[in-house]
Amino acid sequence: MSTTPGTGTGPSTCSLGHRHHGDVRLPPCAVTTITADEVIRKRLLIDGDGAGDDRRINLLVKSFIKWCNSGSQEEGYSQYQRMLSTLSQCEFSMGKTLLVYDMNLREMENYEKIYKDIENSIAAAHEKISECKKQILQAKRIRKNRQEYDALAKVIQHHPDRHETLKQLEALGKELQNLSHIKENVEDKLELRRKQFHVLLSTIHELQQTLENDEKLSEAEESQETQLEAEAKQ
Repeated sequence: MSTTPGTGTGPSTCSLGHRHHGDVRLPPCAVTTITADEVIRKRLLIDGDGAGDDRRINLLVKSFIKWCNSGSQEEGYSQYQRMLSTLSQCEFSMGKTLLVYDMNLREMENYEKIYKDIENSIAAAHEKISECKKQILQAKRIRKNRQEYDALAKVIQHHPDRHETLKQLEALGKELQNLSHIKENVEDKLELRRKQFHVLLSTIHELQQTLENDEKLSEAEESQETQLEAEAKQ
């Protein structure tokens, strides 16, 4: 539904919902071509110091009020273009916000996945650290055993080998056996000399007794001869 020129006093809409006010009639479903520079310039003017969506909505409300109160067709058309530009910016901002929201959701899912991966990596790292600690303890034990083995090997190197030791033991055994025979021979000789000495002592004692008896007999004979000589003189 639309108004005729000069007769409509109230606002009306075209078939696509474009508003008209008073004697200002906009072309039905008018589409204007706006250059990139104009869009950027209007966006900067509308956005101002970066107040965001609230500022755009406030500007849109102000533009709508100005459009409703516009007195000429040119001013109404200008306000109409401003409202379209502001709506475009709002739609763009809303689309960007939705995209950012979707991106944030995906990022959250990605972060949760990364967090789980990090937790798994940390758990695996803890297990690896525990395994490495066990390997370090085992390596220390092996190193200690090797050091003890090296020390024992150095001590063993200062001693003859088993074959040489067996030879020495065999030689010492033969020497000990020889010394045992020598000891037995010496003991036998000592026993023989002891018996011979005992016999010698017995012989000396008997000889001494014989000599004493001979002396006593000689003394008796001399005494008897002396007595006989004395009796003969008388």
